[in-house]
Amino acid sequence: MGILYVVPTPVGNMEDMTLRAIRILKEADLVLAEDTRTSGILLKHFDIKNHLMSHHKFNEHGTSAGIVERLKAGQTIALISDAGTPGISDPGFYLVREAIAAGVEVQTLPGATAFVPALVSSGLPDDRFCFEGFLPQKKGRQTRIEALREEQRTMIFYESPYRLVKTLQQFSDAYGADRQVSVCREISKVHEESVRGSLADVIAHFKEKEPKGEIVIVLAGAPAKKENKLKNNKV
Repeated sequence: MGILYVVPTPVGNMEDMTLRAIRILKEADLVLAEDTRTSGILLKHFDIKNHLMSHHKFNEHGTSAGIVERLKAGQTIALISDAGTPGISDPGFYLVREAIAAGVEVQTLPGATAFVPALVSSGLPDDRFCFEGFLPQKKGRQTRIEALREEQRTMIFYESPYRLVKTLQQFSDAYGADRQVSVCREISKVHEESVRGSLADVIAHFKEKEPKGEIVIVLAGAPAKKENKLKNNKV
């Protein structure tokens, strides 16, 4: 049996690539990439010359069976996405599941994931949180927002800059304009920025200054409900 390695890649700064990740990619018989053009730049930067094969959400159901057969035949295969850790709002889950079902060893390397630095630098509670990824763009979007109304843990969302203000406004309408939020963009890149404050304040900021780049929204959870204490009246 071979091994399937899930290998995180930098979300921005190339210096975030780990030494182990570079070694695994150099030693692998095959590297699976979400976009071979994007990953080709990364591999060239680290002088990695291994064969690249396209593996993304549009073809993973068709290619995974053949990849699993390669793994069963003893090949070492590395899976990467355009940025961050495969499987986290990126392709990866289906192949990992199929490999495990076939008895193939799967190892995931620690490494870059955008939501972790965004959460830690938000100033919001990070001992308990829930990761929601991208909200549905149309069908089910409002339903999902409403379902999180009573969520007390800090919530994390990915969003595009084009929908950011709309999303923040929907949060404000559902949870109140005073709910605290941190919007982190361009993590580890030259123009990294965190904008913190109430939803009302952050919406006003991005209405005035058009958002650009990759976006992570860290939203405070609902305040804990106060228990009603019954007073015993003495007669």
